Amino acid sequence: MAENTHRPVAVVTGGTAGVGRATVRQLAADGYDVAVLARGRAGLEGAAGDVRAAGRRALAVPVDVADAEAVEDAADRVERELGPVTVWVNAAFSGFLARFLDVSGEEFRRVTDVTYHGQVNGTRAALRRMCPRDRGVVVNVGSALSGRSIPLQSSYCGAKHAVVGFSESVRTELRADGSRVRVCTVQVPGLNTPQFTWVLNRMPGRPRPVPPVYQPETAARMIAHVARHPRRDTWAGVSTAYTILGNRLFPRFMDWYLARTGIDSQQTGEETPDRPANLFRPGDDETDAGAHGPFDDEAHGRDAFGWLVRHRAGLAGAGGGAVLAAAGLTALRRRTSA
Repeated sequence: MAENTHRPVAVVTGGTAGVGRATVRQLAADGYDVAVLARGRAGLEGAAGDVRAAGRRALAVPVDVADAEAVEDAADRVERELGPVTVWVNAAFSGFLARFLDVSGEEFRRVTDVTYHGQVNGTRAALRRMCPRDRGVVVNVGSALSGRSIPLQSSYCGAKHAVVGFSESVRTELRADGSRVRVCTVQVPGLNTPQFTWVLNRMPGRPRPVPPVYQPETAARMIAHVARHPRRDTWAGVSTAYTILGNRLFPRFMDWYLARTGIDSQQTGEETPDRPANLFRPGDDETDAGAHGPFDDEAHGRDAFGWLVRHRAGLAGAGGGAVLAAAGLTALRRRTSA
């Protein structure tokens, strides 16, 4: 039976590593009790420990988000043990670095099942509990690649595009019903996460995020902000802005540019820590991977664009909208002239 603590309760899928883990820590710091849904047992123990260290209640639930029934069972357990879910963050994903013809149908489907259907399953479980109460926020974590696909990640890019379309449809249904439940998306840039040490790789080089690289905390701050101040779609990182805007304005140029640079920019010849690919088994079952990957030396811990987005209301009276627009256009010009 859940304690009547009056604390808000958050669920984070994929909360054991990367942006999910950083989000777990941020939400706990913001005063949420947090349930972590993921497969890796060592990662689950580590994430739950982070929540307890922040003085909040934690619940670690081993679950494969591609299994809709298991997600429903997990949601029931969260509400029994922690209380009504206030915020549900869908951050779980898997991926590969390979040409489309070099992956099997099973591998392609698995990425889709986790990265897309996992968000569908999480959203359904959240809305079934939030809608009768007429309150709650679902945050679906997307990517700059939801607005512009790149080579070697065909299934991941397709899934992130699908998340946008799915979220828009459900959001419109809720509005038609007059519901106060919110479904939001946050598009994030290339992040320094453990995914690059356990992604399925069929390329000669080792996987890396496309520069510029940000620390996962920059995305977590935006996700937590949207949980408190819901908005339909929010971008973190100026590179997200120029990627999405660039494709809207110059799609053929982006085809040409990414054909020239997109393959090499996702690989490095340097030795990086290796773990087994996590498509069909968790990469953090025995060892907790934490939030960061092996690119701390180049990853940006601050995001000026994200700061402007989070503080847009306060800046509005001082011409903040113009500042935000100018920042995005300046970055876009630099990108297209490179």
